[in-house]
Amino acid sequence: MREYLLVMLTAAATTYLLSGLCRATATRFGIEAQPRVRDVHTRPTPYLGGVAMLAGVAVAFLLGSMMPFLGRHQVVTKDSLGILAAAAVICIVGVIDDIIDLPAIAKVAGQVLAAGVAVLFGVRMYWISLPTRIIALDQATSIIITVVFIFVCVNAINVMDGLDGLAAGVVAIGASAMFIYTYVLAREQNLVVATTASLVSVTTTGICLGFLPHNFHPARMFMGDAGSMLLGLLLSCSSLSFTGQIDSQSLSPQTTGVLPYWLPLALPFAIMALPLFDLAAAYIRRTWQGKWWFVADKQHLHHRLLKRGHSVVNAVFVIYLWTGVIAYGVIALGLVQAPFALAIIAGGALIATVVTLNPGHRAEKKTN
Repeated sequence: MREYLLVMLTAAATTYLLSGLCRATATRFGIEAQPRVRDVHTRPTPYLGGVAMLAGVAVAFLLGSMMPFLGRHQVVTKDSLGILAAAAVICIVGVIDDIIDLPAIAKVAGQVLAAGVAVLFGVRMYWISLPTRIIALDQATSIIITVVFIFVCVNAINVMDGLDGLAAGVVAIGASAMFIYTYVLAREQNLVVATTASLVSVTTTGICLGFLPHNFHPARMFMGDAGSMLLGLLLSCSSLSFTGQIDSQSLSPQTTGVLPYWLPLALPFAIMALPLFDLAAAYIRRTWQGKWWFVADKQHLHHRLLKRGHSVVNAVFVIYLWTGVIAYGVIALGLVQAPFALAIIAGGALIATVVTLNPGHRAEKKTN
């Protein structure tokens, strides 16, 4: 645990310190987000937060590879190298998009390329473990499922990045939930504690925490597509490393609560529940209106909260709260007895509902 905490703090510190340099560089060269009709910010705001986050990932992975606990496991070091390479690809695509606004087809091609790099290094879904049997995936099916999953997660987080601090906070909550479960599960099941899923999720948590001071309302800089797509890639890769490489049939029901077999499949969707829901709703809504799925609008979850009267900060905290209730609620179902877990979920959902329906005061008309 101490090595994981050191990795997280290193990722956070690196991201925090380099964000200032990236902000100055973005301002110097005019790499800024100009206010648009669908945006909440009202003044040009520097991009390149994603570059600082990528640096945080690189330094954290390098540190992990040099540690006696994490570095001695070849699977972890190989997977982390592949994920870092894929992260670099998708970050470069995002930076280019932030600068020149790439066509949708070029952006999709870049996302698929990054997913392909991860697959090339062996980060993919090898099987689907069900309570009664394990479905082994042939190479072609494994690659297709992996690429599609990464593509969906990348775009889900990209869609979620609409308010100051929203994407970074949501991903931090989801990634921390993933880390806690993978670490506790490994300890309780007497499995190897040094895993790719734990390393990637704790690193993701770190870079989000390091970036939030620069990005929380009023944001001094944005992560841009470089950052949001990077976070989606990291979340998807940690989920794949956990879900697609663990045999749920080997888990002991006595130590994994009421969902010993289904949780490895359910957890990745739980930690990204709101981004995935928002993405699916956007696809359905835009298709119904006769538009392409990538045509932006102002009907996402955060937009609807603002219309209900929430301020920017309140809207962000509401989505944080729901993310925490869903992600940590599912973990509770997997780690504690059912009555206690259901009580936690019910209580959290009740609080989140009350906060959602009662904004407290009128929304801010303008943001700095």
